[in-house]
Parts: sequence; C-alpha cells; structure tokens
Amino acid sequence: MFLLDTNIFLEILLNHDKKDKCKNFLGNNIGNLNITDFSLHSIGIILFRYDKEDIFQEFIQDIIPIIKLLSLPINLYNELSKYRKNLKFDFDDIYQYCIVKHYGLKVVTMDNDFEKVKDVEIQFL
Repeated sequence: MFLLDTNIFLEILLNHDKKDKCKNFLGNNIGNLNITDFSLHSIGIILFRYDKEDIFQEFIQDIIPIIKLLSLPINLYNELSKYRKNLKFDFDDIYQYCIVKHYGLKVVTMDNDFEKVKDVEIQFL
C-alpha cells in the first residue's frame, strides 16, 4: 500500500517533466493508492491559485473512486512536533510521515527531503 505525496499529483496536473512516470505508477497500482487530506487540500490551493479549479474538479472526480483518503487521527497530532525535532521537516512532510507510520504505508514521492528517513519505506519516482 502506498501513500502518494502531493508532488506526484502536481507533476501530472501541472504537466511537468515526470508526469508520464507518475501516471504509469498510478495506473500500475490502482487499489493500493492513498492520499492524505492535507495533500488534497494543498492540490486544491495550488490549482485555485492558478485559476485551474476546473482541473481540480476533474481531479476529484477521477481520484475519489480509486484512491483512499486518509487523515491523521486527532490523538496523534502531538506526534508531529516530536518527529519534527528529529527530522527537521516542514509541516507537510511531517504530516505525510506520521500518516505513513500510523497506517504502515510506503511513501511515493519526488521530494529529496525524504532521503533522510530510515524507518519507513520510501519510493522515489
């Protein structure tokens, strides 16, 4: 089971260089894909900022049937600060990290910050 980092979706939605690699990964792993509520909100913020709310709407319609939406249980929010001190991550990366730890997932990302993580599996695209 995989947790897809925000950058995987933005690569596709914003038509960046690695979009085909990201699309292939998604297509090959349907049924094993997860996204956090934080990533979903971040994607919405970015697309709305670029006046691409129509793309956000299409994105929602496309992913909701095939990707599970995960949230961090409220009782684990105190873990964010603890892990932040060790990893020196921004809030978004710490949130993803805590979700992965809690649900036992593997992170799929293009974010090199995750190279310093040793206690969860990371797959870089």
